[in-house]
Amino acid sequence: MSGIFSHDVQSAIEATRVEVARLHGELTRYGLVVWTAGNVSGRVPGADLFVIKPSGVSYDALAPENMILCDLDGTVIPETPGSERVPSSDTAAHAYVYRHMAGVGGVVHTHSTYAVGWAARGEEIPCVITAMADEFGGPIPIGPFAIIGDDSIGRGIVETLTGHRSRAVLMQNHGPFTIGATPKDAVKAAVMVEDVARTVHLAREAGTLIPIPQEAIDRLYDRYQNVYGQADDARRATPAANAPEQEEIYA
Repeated sequence: MSGIFSHDVQSAIEATRVEVARLHGELTRYGLVVWTAGNVSGRVPGADLFVIKPSGVSYDALAPENMILCDLDGTVIPETPGSERVPSSDTAAHAYVYRHMAGVGGVVHTHSTYAVGWAARGEEIPCVITAMADEFGGPIPIGPFAIIGDDSIGRGIVETLTGHRSRAVLMQNHGPFTIGATPKDAVKAAVMVEDVARTVHLAREAGTLIPIPQEAIDRLYDRYQNVYGQADDARRATPAANAPEQEEIYA
């Protein structure tokens, strides 16, 4: 790969490969995927490139050297490690998100059970627990039904999440996609969306849900995003991946 990219870009690519490969282990750790389903991708800092997993490869076999490097059109960069493999079937969706949401540094897709259950009903998850207000700033919306194969899923993600506080969307009849300022941030959102999907489902099965007033949601979200944790927390140091000010640029 030497000679294709500058030293700085090459270093960023290698670091992104390591991070994306490692984060796939978090999907299995939290039970968000089965078999070879699901994927994590990461934007390469300082370059119009991203790294994503190969299609249909066991999670146990994933490693930095078989992550696939793509440009922002989703085209595999030839003569780079992993380029002989076919990239994830969701590559076009990830590429579309990176092209149209400049603040996004990571995209994750899972088939986590409870989140998929909400998606199968075409129903958003209402914001009825404080942890959800903290993390997502409101309900988790439903995106349109779209078929894998082109950028239709990516268009649905961008249309649904642009200007929305939520970093998660439930694509109808499919499942959750999450975005983040970094790949780790997007994985955290994937973990949290399944947690709240399960909790709210069980609560509704047991009785009537109690809404949280919008003013309280706003206060909880502001505190968690801007006060909670340590000052060097990446979540606080980096603007939201889907901040409202991007809406004018990418609408």
